[in-house]
Amino acid sequence: MEQRHFEVLVIGAGASGIGAAIRLRQAGITEFAVLEKAAELGGTWRDNTYPGCACDVPSALYSYSFAPNPEWTRMFAGQPEIRAYLADTARRHGVTGHLRFGVEMLRAQWDAAGKLWRLETSKGKFSARIVIAGTGPWHEPKIPELPGLDGFRDSGGEVFHSSRWNHEYDLTGKRVAVVGTGASAVQFVPEIQPKVAALHLFQRTAQWVLPKPDHYVPRVERRLLHRFPRTQRALRAVEYGAMEALGVGFRRPWILRQVQRIGLAHLRLTVRDPRLRAALTPDYTLGCKRLLMSNRYYPALTKSNVDVHATAVRAVEGNRVLGADGSSAEVDAIIFGTGFHILDMPVADRVFDAGGRSLAEHWQGSPRAYLGTTVAGFPNAFLLLGPSLGTGHSSAFMILEAQLAYAMDGVTRILRHGWTEVDVRRDVQDAFNDEVQAALPGTVYNSGGCSSYYLDENGRNSFNWPWSTGRLRARIREFDPAEYTVDTVGRDVEAERSVS
Repeated sequence: MEQRHFEVLVIGAGASGIGAAIRLRQAGITEFAVLEKAAELGGTWRDNTYPGCACDVPSALYSYSFAPNPEWTRMFAGQPEIRAYLADTARRHGVTGHLRFGVEMLRAQWDAAGKLWRLETSKGKFSARIVIAGTGPWHEPKIPELPGLDGFRDSGGEVFHSSRWNHEYDLTGKRVAVVGTGASAVQFVPEIQPKVAALHLFQRTAQWVLPKPDHYVPRVERRLLHRFPRTQRALRAVEYGAMEALGVGFRRPWILRQVQRIGLAHLRLTVRDPRLRAALTPDYTLGCKRLLMSNRYYPALTKSNVDVHATAVRAVEGNRVLGADGSSAEVDAIIFGTGFHILDMPVADRVFDAGGRSLAEHWQGSPRAYLGTTVAGFPNAFLLLGPSLGTGHSSAFMILEAQLAYAMDGVTRILRHGWTEVDVRRDVQDAFNDEVQAALPGTVYNSGGCSSYYLDENGRNSFNWPWSTGRLRARIREFDPAEYTVDTVGRDVEAERSVS
């Protein structure tokens, strides 16, 4: 009979879930499973297969510190390499046997009497003393509800989001509308532009796009990194230092306004048409939105088969995409590069407290957690890459590993001491969030003059960490039980072993 109760259940087998699984094994914890709804691991790097998909953080930094990869073929690795790296890391660290593919978590609720989490999944019921959510914020695509979009589909028009790329649809010779100009569009637009008959780019807001210092890593250099691991560690340290130096500007926006000159020079050198250049010039401070880099995006927009519509999309009428400014384009296909449900993450609708109130109901549109990791009212649960931890300049792996150290400290204490219920104190959580919110107004995230996915539906910045990643790592280095309500009695062992 398949095992259904575990000491720990990890939700999601992306970078967060794989990292959690490895750290659990390293801590000597083997009674755990990783539930993954897809047929393969990889998370964001499994789902996003659009042309040109690549990392916008240097490869040496966009990886686990405990699993360096000397074989990156580019300074900024592409999606296939990153996906392969995650799979190889999982295999080498012996966690593939803990993965349960095709198991989608539908509902998780804390059982106060049994002192455990009860999960309903697409493959039946599970239970666990501890749950670690590694579902990530760059997972569920956000597609705008445009009037007439269904009619466009019904009449034979092709529609898909960049993270659900339809590789069966041949774009060659097609008239294509791209809606959105964020990190994904900057990468796939130059790839599809030479193939399509016409490309209509609908840009609600101009983006700052800096040159990308990408290059092929020669085999001799990779051999050097493989033979001398200290060299690779030194490279990672240099890249970390460079990113943190840039990060100072996010806390002192006047510095980034100087960096903007690079972006303006990049735009001026590649876009000669004054009208197009004006349409592509942002009116806010660099860093207010996600930092973008590309050497090919601006040149692609200057081609004769590309029209930039500096407007949001109002509706779709027949086979015409209508802009809010009155412009329109007749197209065969619509590709959305409109991002993800970052702060309104779907997992929040599936996780419930003991009284049946969801995490989304607790948050009311503004996610809050202590150190981005634990949430009052949800005992024995850890959230990876949670609210108030994001930065605009560094690697998600830096944040993730800091959280994993904290979470593993908490998990091992719970299991070692037999604690049955560990819940962060609400006053501790509130004090942390007040501290973050008090520091954000001076950062470029809040003062840069733009609207970004950093701001939740209530206009509150629930995404960003307003300090350095060094301070983040120091702050969440150790799990402090004094900040939690700890229950050590009342554990029902039989309830743990049965799933009703």
